[in-house]
Amino acid sequence: MTLVRWDPWREMEELVERYNRELGAGKEESSQDVMRKGDWSPRVDIAETDDQFIIKAEIPEVKKEDVKVTVENGVLLLHGERKQEKEEKGKTYHRIERHYGVFNRSFTLPETVSQKGIEASFKDGVLTITLKKQEKAKPKTIEVTIND
Repeated sequence: MTLVRWDPWREMEELVERYNRELGAGKEESSQDVMRKGDWSPRVDIAETDDQFIIKAEIPEVKKEDVKVTVENGVLLLHGERKQEKEEKGKTYHRIERHYGVFNRSFTLPETVSQKGIEASFKDGVLTITLKKQEKAKPKTIEVTIND
């Protein structure tokens, strides 16, 4: 069985399209061909080792300067923008399927993550964020003396 990501807006668009077809008002483009700004978010892989979490986000054709990683109130925020190529004279696009515009992703950090030990690197269109875990507090033994 394949899992399909539910998109409530797609259902609304399909309803409007059926309504317009009944009225005879056709659209030149299907709703899937229309790309709005901010319609995408990068795919991520999240892995865990004994001492860290690793988040890898695919953001090809995004410049390092256009990506911002912040941590605020225990939430890791990824923000950036992939800019669309400007139309060039003599070049006609027949289809554009890649997503462009601003993206935002947020991840609630577990309490075990040390906010001081967060590092980010960017190479070959992949943003890698390493989140170091805090050392576990060792139980403290207190010797109790009994007075006679």
